[in-house]
Amino acid sequence: MRKFWTVSLVIFLLAFLTGCNMSEPITADSSGVWNHYYVYPLSLALTTVAEWTSGSYGISIIIVTIAIRTLILPLALKQQKNMLAMQKLKPEMEALQKKYKDKKNADDQKEMQKELMTLYQTHKVNPAAGCFPMLIQMPVIMAFYYAIGRTTEIAEHSFFWVSLGQPDPFYILPVVAAITTFIQTRVTLTNDVQPQMKMVMNIIPVFILIAGLTLPSALALYWVIGNIFGIGQGLYLKKRMKTLKQMEEATVVPST
Repeated sequence: MRKFWTVSLVIFLLAFLTGCNMSEPITADSSGVWNHYYVYPLSLALTTVAEWTSGSYGISIIIVTIAIRTLILPLALKQQKNMLAMQKLKPEMEALQKKYKDKKNADDQKEMQKELMTLYQTHKVNPAAGCFPMLIQMPVIMAFYYAIGRTTEIAEHSFFWVSLGQPDPFYILPVVAAITTFIQTRVTLTNDVQPQMKMVMNIIPVFILIAGLTLPSALALYWVIGNIFGIGQGLYLKKRMKTLKQMEEATVVPST
């Protein structure tokens, strides 16, 4: 989870700092693998859904955001399952690290790695498996971010009180985006997260607020919907993890 949030923060900061690229419209003729195979298909999805909803790009952003998050939900479930398995191994891993704490030579370190790999194999856990779903999710989320910012039709439409191509004049969407981001971090972070990482997570809502005050409202709307989905996803995953843990504890035969 710590790696996930670290990468998320880095990607968000990169997106925020490279916001100047948002001025380049995305079309079917846009060059480059990233533009042609990632950003443009999502832009096309936005315009297509908008046509189905009487030209409402606000509703289109909501629908496509939910659709994308639903499609990548199985990856999040897989990542959460791997996290649960790693948490179960934590006591044994700490015992192994304690065993080799004062043994710093190369042979002892190799032996520790060997025992660690045996531990993973015994419990059928792959520590790298938690990163793979994240590596798939992040490019999709980033591409959708750029698709919203670079689809010219979005900037020409309004949704309720805001022009999607301009910052919210009443600051409602940026504030809601920041609040829901804060709630999402609290829902998804686990108890074993280091204090330094929790402090970093507190910075993300601030960046979201600052970005929301300056970037088009379409992006703030996307953040709000994505955060609400993420909060629901986080609550579901926590409940699922609790249920799995209870089921596993129930299958343990009590000693007599």
